Formats: sequence, C-alpha cells, structure tokens
Amino acid sequence: MSYSIKKKVGIASLIMMASVLLSRLIGLVREMVIAYIGGASGAVDAYQLAFFIPEILNHIVASGFLSITFIPLFSRYLAKDDEAEGWHVFSLVLTVVGSFLLVFILIACLFAPQLIDLVAHGRPDPAFKIQVVRMTRIIMPAQFFFFAGGLLMAVQFAREKFAIPALAPILYNFGIIFCGVVLGPKKGMEGFSWGVMAGAFIGNFALQWWGARRVGLSFRPCFDLRHPDVKRYVILTLPLMVGLTMMFSMEIFIRYFGAYLAPGGIAALNYSRTILLIPVGLFGQAVGVASYPFMARLVAENKMLEMNKLMNGALRYLALVIPLSVLLMVLRHEIVHLLFERGRFDAQATALTAHILLYLLPGAFALSAYTVVVRGYYAIQNTWFPAVFGTIAVLCSLPIYWYGLKLIGAGGIALAVSLSSVFQLGILYALWNKRSRNHGSREVYSFYLFMLLLSGLLGIGLEWFKDFLQGWFDGATFTGNLAIALIVGSVFTAVLFGIGRMVHIREIDDLFKKIRLSLIR
Repeated sequence: MSYSIKKKVGIASLIMMASVLLSRLIGLVREMVIAYIGGASGAVDAYQLAFFIPEILNHIVASGFLSITFIPLFSRYLAKDDEAEGWHVFSLVLTVVGSFLLVFILIACLFAPQLIDLVAHGRPDPAFKIQVVRMTRIIMPAQFFFFAGGLLMAVQFAREKFAIPALAPILYNFGIIFCGVVLGPKKGMEGFSWGVMAGAFIGNFALQWWGARRVGLSFRPCFDLRHPDVKRYVILTLPLMVGLTMMFSMEIFIRYFGAYLAPGGIAALNYSRTILLIPVGLFGQAVGVASYPFMARLVAENKMLEMNKLMNGALRYLALVIPLSVLLMVLRHEIVHLLFERGRFDAQATALTAHILLYLLPGAFALSAYTVVVRGYYAIQNTWFPAVFGTIAVLCSLPIYWYGLKLIGAGGIALAVSLSSVFQLGILYALWNKRSRNHGSREVYSFYLFMLLLSGLLGIGLEWFKDFLQGWFDGATFTGNLAIALIVGSVFTAVLFGIGRMVHIREIDDLFKKIRLSLIR
C-alpha cells in the first residue's frame, strides 16, 4: 500500500472517528434525556418500536448502502473525465428511486395499524399499539431525507470530501434532543419522534445538499428506467435491499423479541445497544467508511495485493475493540449508573441494562470488523454474495434468539447478538481470504487470538481490582461510581500502553499517538 493512500486513509479515518465520537457522545446525551423523561418504561418501548417499519423501509431502498453502491458508478465517470454524465446518473437515481420511496412511505403510513399488529405481537395492549402507530407515522417521512442525504454524501465521498457528511449524524441526534426537551414535557416520547424528522431534514438532507453543491452538484429531475447505469445501480443495490445484514438484524430482532419482555425490556436493550455502539462506531464504522473509497480505487486499479494489505491493517487495528469491550464489561454497572440513573431511570433499570450489557459487549469486535470485511466484497462490486450469506446467517440465528429469550430473557437476546456476530464475521472473512488469496490473514488471526487472551487476563485482573475498590467507594452513589470508573480506566490505560510498548504492538502505539496528537491540537 503506497504511503499517499495510507496517509489519506488515516486522515479520512480521523475525520470519521471524530464525527462518530461526537455523534456517539450526542447520541448518549439523547439516550440520557430519553431515560430521564421516560425511564425504562412502556412509553419508551413504544418509541423504539415506532422505528421498526421505517427502518425496514430504509433498508429496502438501501439508503444506508448508497455510498457503497453509488461511489463506484460515480467514480468511474470522474476517472473518465465525464463528470456531466455522472451528475446525470445521480439525477436519475435520485428521481427514480426517490419517487418509488415516496409511494412506499404513503402506503406504510396508511397501513401502519395492520403492520404494527404484526411486529408488536408480543405486546397485545391496544393503547400501546396506538402509541406506536402515531409515532411511526411521524418518523416515516424522514426516510426520504435519509435516502436523498445518503446519495448526496456518496458524491462527496467520491470526491474524497468527508467533513460535511461527518456532520450528518451529529445534527440528526441534536434535532432529536432539542425537540425531545422542548416537546417532551407536553407530548412525552412523541416529542422525540418529531425530533427524528427535524434532525433528518437538517443534518441528512439540507446540509448535505449544500455540501454536494460545493463539489459541483448538478441536479435535474429526470425519469429513465432504461439508462444502463440505472439498471446497473438496481442490480448492485437489489441484494442489499432484500438481504439481511448484521446491524440491521440486530436492530430489528432487539425490538421484535424485546416485545415479549415485560414493559421496559426494549428500552433497556436499546440503552445497552447505545453503549455497545460507542466502540463499534468509533472504530468499526469510522475505519470502514474511511477506507472504502480507497478499497474501491485499488480494486479498480487491479491492485488486490495492496487491497488485502489495507484490509488486514484495518482489521488488526480493530482488534483494539476487544480490550476496550472488556473494560466496559468490567465497568458495566458503573457506566450505566453514571449515564442514565436519574429522573425516571431507577436502580432497577440500571441493574437490568448492566446485565444486558454483559452479554452484548463480547460481539463488539465482530460488529466492528464486519464493517471492513463486507466492504471488501462491495469494493469488487459483489453485493450478492454477502447479501445471500448474511440472510442465511441471520435466519439461522433465529433459534438462538428464541431460546436465548426463553432461557435468559433480555440477556439471552443480547447473547444471540454476540454469537451471531462472531459467527458471521469468522465465516465471511475466511471466505474472503480463500477468494482473494489473502496470505496475510494468518497474521490477523494470530493477532486476534493474542488480543483475546490478553484481554481475558486483563479483565480478570480489573474485575478483582474493582471489587477491591468497592470496599472504599459507595457503588450506589454517582461520585462513588465515578471514582471507581476513573481509577479502573486509568489502570487499564496504563497497563494496555505498557504491554503495547513491551511487546511492540504497533496498533496500540499508533492509537495512543493519535490520541496524544489530538489532545495537543
């Protein structure tokens, strides 16, 4: 891998990591506000279930994959110095797919009561379902802004511009918080639903339109289903529309199976998922999004050896999620208490959320690494195989979710997420290695094994140390939990840095160097 590409990936990764970090922090504030106003209650369950149908619709139009499917098409025109035709294809996709999406949104809003009866089968309360239907209809139109915004961000990524797209999730979360705080006291959780609409319009659509204008946006509504690149876009995107991905299935199954729990179960699962997504987003999402345009370029230049080096390097870096997850597992009670236990979120809700977190975090590294591996397939424009594989894997995981629910309750649902994530990552990466003749994969496997063993020993030591500290600090108070978290976190950082220097783990050294440089700047 050339130094210039490595440097560009590093810069892009830093931009996206900063974006994801800010987004996750604001997302945490969002969940803290929700917890304060709604606690772990049936009203919060209704709010979470209101996303069920919109997220399925979002998945069908594949707005979350627009950067993956559209970047190669648009980049090809840029490479041929035919930018005008690239913008013509952009206009076609936005007009054609956007029109179908608006029709689907209208149909989904009309038949929302019947659809909610299906997805909330585990919660037969009529008043609960009325709440879900009302909030579903508020959230549904936001899916158009997500779709259009995804396309606008894709053209900016193709131009290697990451700053403005990085602001989208930040403004989206801010919109939810603002409307929740302003409207929540009178409208309850419905206020947060209006925030979804506002945040999607401002952050994902209006701002991205301005960002695309800065890179030369040229849009003219046109409807032509016969254009070869419209057909190619549909062919590339169709498997992503109908296939089930790891992240999508986690979101859907948490809500569906959570509906069979007592009121507040879906809420507690979602609070735990929010904490899980901090390391997943900060590492996996940032590295995956930043590296993909460079993966696509290396594939286009037929440099598969360089492509595999880029992927293996990214995966080694993502192995750092393992010790970080162990730290979060050790401090699960303290973290949940510090973040959420106020207002209507009581000690019982803290205990349930911390219990779920223990089973959810072991899959964090797999969710992170999956974002990079699956993009390898997308870079070679093979969207069918990961879609078919993912769908089969997700369907095979259904019995794990069901038996997990029956045996452990909410913790069983979380354990099913972890087990299915690790299984999918392992198989998908092994198949990629065989397909691409990735000879550097052995080093990746050995490094992950080393990090698992190291993190396990570190976790045992930290758990013992935390038990010792609980004799000195009151674990039922905010200050006591804060002191325990700070001391344990400091010891973890010092030990991890020391081991990294002692055995020359360059990924650990690089991480601390980046953190130090960020603090200096």
